[in-house]
Amino acid sequence: MNITKEANGSALTVALEGRLDTTTAPQLEIELREGLKDVKDLTIDMSKLVYISSAGLRVLLKAQKVMNKQGKMTVKNASQEILDIFEVTGFDEILNIEK
Repeated sequence: MNITKEANGSALTVALEGRLDTTTAPQLEIELREGLKDVKDLTIDMSKLVYISSAGLRVLLKAQKVMNKQGKMTVKNASQEILDIFEVTGFDEILNIEK
């Protein structure tokens, strides 16, 4: 998986490419843990993400909990397959998803 970060003041966009699964979720978790300190507006761009597993969902949930305390988090450009996973798992009720 490739992770691209673009900071703009207190806003951070994280673009994900590939698969967010058991193997790659720890990498994203580290990137977010180190990168969210002064962020008030986090955007997760999933336009190039092709798969997400429960490990990936866990990382998103942790990021959402952090951002609930210090700002907001938005997930955007998720494919229909990933939106279906969010719906089945109830994450569509937890995350702010921009369609």
